[in-house]
Amino acid sequence: MTTPDELRAIVSYLQERVRPAGGNGRAIVFDAPVESEMVEAGLDPATSRRLLASPWWPELVSDVVETPDFAEPDATPQTVLSYARDVVWEYIGKRFPLEG
Repeated sequence: MTTPDELRAIVSYLQERVRPAGGNGRAIVFDAPVESEMVEAGLDPATSRRLLASPWWPELVSDVVETPDFAEPDATPQTVLSYARDVVWEYIGKRFPLEG
């Protein structure tokens, strides 16, 4: 099982990989990592492997990138970015088992 600290570290790492696509638009890019990148970043290898192998991982990636489609039309790019990063926590926090 995964500890809360391990999960927080992974979520923080993944949220940092969610970024604006550039320009003045609200498009979002999610540089979805591979296991070796997560391990090199100092994240728990077993937890990283389990997360990336989760059946809902591709849906998380899609939902992060599609966040602008569901944001209010007047939402600022920074607000849309914040929403997209929140999607990472919502998926993982609801679906990933923790110790204790």
